[in-house]
Amino acid sequence: MQQALINLAYLTSVILLIVGLKRLSSPAIARSGNFIAAMGMGLAILVTLIVPLSDGNNNYLLILIGLGIGSAIGLILSKRVQMTAMPELVSLFNGLGGACAVTISLLELFQYQEIFSGGSTGAVHMGKHFTTLLTIFIGAIAFTGSILAYLKLAGKVSDKHPAFLAYLNIVFLLGILGMIGYRVYAPDASFMIPWMVLSLSLLYGLTFVQPIGSADMPVVISLLNAFTGIAAALAGIVYGNQVMFIGGILVGSSGTILTVLMCQAMNRSLFNVIIGGFGGSSKKGDDDDEKVIVEATLNDVAILCRYADRVVMVPGYGMAVAQAQKTCKELDNLLSGFGVDVKYAVHPVAGRMPGHMNVLLAEADVPYPSLLDMDDANALMPETQVCLIIGANDVVNPGALEDPSSPIYGMPILEVFNSSQVIVLKRSMNFGYSGIENPLFFKGNTKMLFGDAKDSLQHLISEIRELG
Repeated sequence: MQQALINLAYLTSVILLIVGLKRLSSPAIARSGNFIAAMGMGLAILVTLIVPLSDGNNNYLLILIGLGIGSAIGLILSKRVQMTAMPELVSLFNGLGGACAVTISLLELFQYQEIFSGGSTGAVHMGKHFTTLLTIFIGAIAFTGSILAYLKLAGKVSDKHPAFLAYLNIVFLLGILGMIGYRVYAPDASFMIPWMVLSLSLLYGLTFVQPIGSADMPVVISLLNAFTGIAAALAGIVYGNQVMFIGGILVGSSGTILTVLMCQAMNRSLFNVIIGGFGGSSKKGDDDDEKVIVEATLNDVAILCRYADRVVMVPGYGMAVAQAQKTCKELDNLLSGFGVDVKYAVHPVAGRMPGHMNVLLAEADVPYPSLLDMDDANALMPETQVCLIIGANDVVNPGALEDPSSPIYGMPILEVFNSSQVIVLKRSMNFGYSGIENPLFFKGNTKMLFGDAKDSLQHLISEIRELG
């Protein structure tokens, strides 16, 4: 009876996780989805804590200490971390998930070592031993890879793409898989082999992520999230925990699907992302001297926006850095009061993680129907009088369509140049995150409004109010 109740609770937890994950697919119901999934995870934790009572185990003091420390860290970070730093926080938490899978697998390895030393090499133990080694391998990659992704996102590690890393990664991969295979074939072999697997896997996580360009960080975060999910699922097999297994499968599969969708949004293969080298400088033509930018005044932009029928805002990471999302909503409210139709065009890979711009705009209470995906936004551009580019760069770069020598050639973009007038809010003429020049800035219907995005928008709001 007790086991039946435990299984029922686990089943309920899994259902809540699935329903919550499903509701995360729509911005309008994502908040409730997050709450439902959290309830499912809370129930799973509670049941997992109760189960040892039937075995007479009593390590609850250590468990409560761990829960207290972890909860305190999570609460403090969630309160203090700005929304602009959310990608870094997501990457860091994802790495901790991989570290958790590695830690519990190491504990299991010590038990296997005692079993194998006693001469037992049953098929069940061998299978679990293999699964444990795989968990260490994948979890270690997720851990160090996520930490490096965090450092890259935070600007603490620069992009470097040494050519030898591609060959070194192949050596690491073959060496790790070879050692795993040998250890499973000869379980009584030296216990140093699992430690070598762990050490090389941790190093491989770094060499795996380092060659990947900064512009691919949203894809990398999604991919590493999938790795963490796979590691959790494998750990669930090792410990026979249904929720850990199914939850890991959900995270791993959803992360994989999201990774594929993001690659499709960039018109690139996952292999092309992994081998790195994206970004850098694009090939320059002979007409550099003919490239002329036109700088707009606040009054010019105010008049254009005030008397336009439709204004489309394109948010990018620059908006996040300036924390200008609420100022965008204030401008939206002002223009809407004058009868202007205001929309937001959101590119799938804008920002530093999947859905980064959607999260920021939701924080500013931007209504969900005002958010347009790339296809809908592009269809609306020819009927748009003013397109405000707020800190975006690579996702509006026409070189992706026009310049075969561009590193982002073939990547679907927001075709803002089809609107009547493009206003680019930007601090300077520096390149975007991928490190390539943007021909949009030199087009005849583009004007530059230099300065901090938030300050520029605030002054723009004042100008429009003076127009009446």
